[in-house]
Amino acid sequence: MANVVVAFAKDTDALNFKNILVRRGFNVAAVCNSGAQALSAMEDLGNGVIVCGYRLGDMICQELAEDLPSYFQMLLIASPAKLEAIDLPDNVISLQTPLQTDTLISTLNMMLDGVSKKRRKARDGAKNKRSDKELETIKKAKELLMDRHHMTEPEAHHYLQKCSMDSGTGIVEAAEMVISLNSI
Repeated sequence: MANVVVAFAKDTDALNFKNILVRRGFNVAAVCNSGAQALSAMEDLGNGVIVCGYRLGDMICQELAEDLPSYFQMLLIASPAKLEAIDLPDNVISLQTPLQTDTLISTLNMMLDGVSKKRRKARDGAKNKRSDKELETIKKAKELLMDRHHMTEPEAHHYLQKCSMDSGTGIVEAAEMVISLNSI
């Protein structure tokens, strides 16, 4: 589950938001009054959303937004006048006061889903990168199929994918099988 950090200059505001979110099932990992505290908490957590006001004890929201960790987004709660006065980066979504609880909850759910998907996509992308040796094996198998069976490169690739699915192995293992069978 993704984390939520609550940061407002006033303790009462921070605790009110924390209580609302906890009652709705969110994991409020930290409650902060300053940007420095919030940044420290976010670094420790790794990913999530920070719910904050326009001004914190030591900085305004724009300064905090510039230093956000890559897997955090900001949900800014501020008056319409303050929101008009600032230029927000892409990782910041804003809600105007007065604020309805349902709007807060649905927006926060949407943001947390986005953060989780982004993190998962980055993790899966790193996990699925093939080594140079594996890429060379796949390339060699395709070349064999193209030379001996007169396939085009897309046809050879599709053939390897199909062999992989049919045998329940990865494409690298399918390529190794093609190489071993064609070198007989």
